[in-house]
Amino acid sequence: MINKFMTVYAGHIDIPDHGQDATPANDRRYSNNELASVFDKTEAIAKSMDECGYDTLWLAEHHFQHEGYECLPNILMCAVHLAHVTKQLRIGCGFNIAPMWHPLRLAEDYATADILTKGRTVFGVGRGYHTREVETFGAPMMDQDANRELFEEQVEICFKAFNNESFSHEGKHYTIPARVPYRGYDLKELSLVPRPVNLPVECWQPVVSASRRGIEFMVKHGISGMVGGGAATMAEGPIQTYQQVANAMGKNLKLGEGLALGVSFYLAKTREQAIREMLPYYEEHVKMFAPLGFVPGITPPQIEAVARRGGWAAAGVPTLDHYLKLGSWFAGTPDDLVTHLKSFEERYPGMQHVNLSPPLTTPKDRIVEQYRMVGELVMPHFRPRPAVQAAAQ
Repeated sequence: MINKFMTVYAGHIDIPDHGQDATPANDRRYSNNELASVFDKTEAIAKSMDECGYDTLWLAEHHFQHEGYECLPNILMCAVHLAHVTKQLRIGCGFNIAPMWHPLRLAEDYATADILTKGRTVFGVGRGYHTREVETFGAPMMDQDANRELFEEQVEICFKAFNNESFSHEGKHYTIPARVPYRGYDLKELSLVPRPVNLPVECWQPVVSASRRGIEFMVKHGISGMVGGGAATMAEGPIQTYQQVANAMGKNLKLGEGLALGVSFYLAKTREQAIREMLPYYEEHVKMFAPLGFVPGITPPQIEAVARRGGWAAAGVPTLDHYLKLGSWFAGTPDDLVTHLKSFEERYPGMQHVNLSPPLTTPKDRIVEQYRMVGELVMPHFRPRPAVQAAAQ
């Protein structure tokens, strides 16, 4: 049953205008002070979620985004800070993009954050999707096969470093340690210093294509999956595939076990109000993600249309109502959301985690309000009340 509530906040600043008639995505550019405001916003979100009893705030690693959409370049540093201004909230790496790191630097930095936050930093890895980021850091993104090959070797190295007091690795991309003499002996093994507090390391990864190879890799390393956003996720394909592959590899998972389902949501006093207020944020989401392939069903001519001001209806761009009907987006009252999530419990009996994220570019005050509404009016329906817990003791 669902009992752990999470969110992904990718680090958008408060932009001044929203929607298809507002500034095109590629024309957005903000001052350094405006871009740096993301850190105060992140702290406000974390404090609100901590007070409401959320399980995990997932942050996303991104670079060079003068457009203001995803502005957190180092989420491990953020995790250390946020753990010091909250009491129990976990801070998740959703996700560190492995191809932009040397795997041992990533392993060291995660272990350091894990220790400094007393085990409240959650490891997460991804392959990336911004060519501007990944290719600029010298790793392949245009070549998806090369990207996956590099990613898998890097994650292998991270887990070797985490799980062994000393280790070595010989692969296509890395020879660890370097074959050099050191203080009078030939170097053959390395030790990660420090290693994480909690072993084995809890690790999460996005489930996008749900390829058998990708899921086998996740199951091999005990990696949980974040299924989110697009219409395909609601067709149950990735959720069923994860269970089928895992059980074929000797696991005994219930449908939904080991996964978190993501829903973009917005709450208001009425469904009509929620849809009206969500619409410009939905349109901003499409402007950002359609060219990157994360708006399911959109065509190349429609992608060209969303890069310009207005005219979306004439181009046939999928509407918010389309995705609301598919279930990957949600707008309504808190009671409506409870009903929506209860339907997930029935469909996915093994699922504990749900990832509820207000849309990209939701302003600071409004996004904090959304988290509080979920914490106060939705989450109590999925957890025993304190009085019930006390009576049971």
